[in-house]
Amino acid sequence: MVYHQITSEERYTLGVLRQQGFSDAEMARALGRHRSTIGREFRRNHSLFDGAYRPSIAQERTNGRRSRSRRNSHFTTSDWKMIESRLRQDLSPEQISGRLRREELLEISHETIYTHVWRDKKNRGTLFQHLRQPTKRRKRYGTYEKRGHLPGKRHISERPSVVELRREFGHWEIDTMHGKLGTDCVVTLVERASGYTIIGKLPDYTMTALNERVLKLMRSHPRWFKTITADNGTEFHGYRLLEDAGGAIIYFATPYHSWERGTNENTNGLIRQYLPKGKSMEAVTQARCNAIALKLNSRPRKRYDFMTPIERMDELIKRRFKL
Repeated sequence: MVYHQITSEERYTLGVLRQQGFSDAEMARALGRHRSTIGREFRRNHSLFDGAYRPSIAQERTNGRRSRSRRNSHFTTSDWKMIESRLRQDLSPEQISGRLRREELLEISHETIYTHVWRDKKNRGTLFQHLRQPTKRRKRYGTYEKRGHLPGKRHISERPSVVELRREFGHWEIDTMHGKLGTDCVVTLVERASGYTIIGKLPDYTMTALNERVLKLMRSHPRWFKTITADNGTEFHGYRLLEDAGGAIIYFATPYHSWERGTNENTNGLIRQYLPKGKSMEAVTQARCNAIALKLNSRPRKRYDFMTPIERMDELIKRRFKL
């Protein structure tokens, strides 16, 4: 059996499951991991201050250990040309590494590819321009939800356990992304089991505009939606219409607990490569949104053994409908 290290998305899931009181064995079954892997993750990455497990800190520690590990490898000019070609297709070093391994073309770590990119930049190359640029997020401490309250909404803790397992197609996370003007925005939907992404252009930041666009997207993909998990923005306060007309059950994450929708958060980061923060989205069309979604859905993903979301979705749909 080949050992695969815990991913960042799995760490956020572990954080949620641990808060809900799941045992190591139950968490291991939910993630399809061995119980000892989960125990080792908590031992290596728990807080020395209070013993708590925080996914973001755990990921930082893992990245630090990886950066301190040095492996000397030598690759040919043709190898680097193949890698650079894929970089220019906007694939990340990790995606390139995993896909080349899956296609049995080359064994190379993503750290080695990053080193090559930064060396190229130092020599005035442009490969770095194809990397996803990380964005800083403001941490919130000791705060509470100040946006409009909505009586009767379902909390994420009420969501069926099958959603956490990520083995069944049809469970989505939803969010909105804003441009420079604040009112120009898009809505993003990401399917949890496959990573398949749908992006819709919104004319404005209102509940009505969001419902109209999301219903149109849902109706163009019948039988794809079982549940949707949203944040607490007021644009989602018309969720009952989505339930009645679209047939999906809507759940809401805990305020300011972005890791509870980690798949959507990570995907929004990928979309920012094409729709940069601070730039207007006013001229963005639905056709442009579809093109960006197609690019993301065609990228290999580590989580699915470097299958693309389209390939993974096709596999899950065939399993669900026994095609």
